[in-house]
Amino acid sequence: MSTSQRDIVELERQVEAASRPFRHLVDQIHRVIVGQDSLIDGLLCSLLMNGHVLIEGVPGLAKTMAVSCLAKGINTGFRRIQFTPDLLPADLIGTMIYRPNTGEFSVKQGPIFSNIILADEINRAPAKVQSALLEAMQERQVTIGETTFPLPDPFLVLATQNPIEQEGTYPLPEAQVDRFAMKLIVKYPSAKEERLILDRMATTQHKLTVDAVMGPDEIKSARLLVDQIFMDDRMKDYIVDLVLSTRNPSKHKIPIEGLVQYGCSPRATIALTLAAKSKAFLDGRGYVVPQDVKDVAADVLRHRLGLSYEAEAEEKSADDIVQTLLDHVPVP
Repeated sequence: MSTSQRDIVELERQVEAASRPFRHLVDQIHRVIVGQDSLIDGLLCSLLMNGHVLIEGVPGLAKTMAVSCLAKGINTGFRRIQFTPDLLPADLIGTMIYRPNTGEFSVKQGPIFSNIILADEINRAPAKVQSALLEAMQERQVTIGETTFPLPDPFLVLATQNPIEQEGTYPLPEAQVDRFAMKLIVKYPSAKEERLILDRMATTQHKLTVDAVMGPDEIKSARLLVDQIFMDDRMKDYIVDLVLSTRNPSKHKIPIEGLVQYGCSPRATIALTLAAKSKAFLDGRGYVVPQDVKDVAADVLRHRLGLSYEAEAEEKSADDIVQTLLDHVPVP
């Protein structure tokens, strides 16, 4: 066995041990949430890759509850912020308060100063609030007055939005959408899952709880291991080819010419790499395989694709485009 092979075997042993608390976390979340495996996997990947998540789905599909259960399963800070059209930046990040007894100003920090932030119905807040949130998401810091304050670590924004009700909403700026490492689509449960939801929830006295099974230290240690997950150069080239194909599909012989107005940014390349490594970690592996990339591709790329009017006319979704990429870009 070569030195590199021994290193991977040792790394895999460490990954297996470090990923065990995350599997316990999944079990805890499933005490409350029925199904929604892809949503839960995406939330855990975002936690490992230190990236924010946009969650989209119609009302009643447990988007908010899933985020709340994730936060309860981790012994860390959690704040839910309900975004509304009259929300002000100061309601989010805080403000300067005048103290008459001392004649001085002091800082009152807002709810953004926590570890896990649930930005509920994020597209209902106006542009000034989105700008304040953008600094927090990108720089992981907040400026109040003339002073800049670092946000706690870990810091994760999990935002929800409703895709069907557009009255009283503000479309998110493209620059902000690109800051979300992943966009997760929450789908309806199956008939079997719906029946289980009925048995579990259809009572006026139901009380389902989630126990904390890990803390910030386990998350930080797991992220260090994620960075060490082995990725072959051919896998890196595969990820680059997928992203470049969104920008120049004809050059890569992808039949989506005219359907994409603009392709994915380099943030997509970075996020796809980290998400694939995180998926390998959750599976207890010390190396990335092509299926890891395929499993997370839609979540990482769908919100970064700018579809053309032609795509809308042909009723092609971003997920359709991503699937076409996966079907045509050669797999190593």
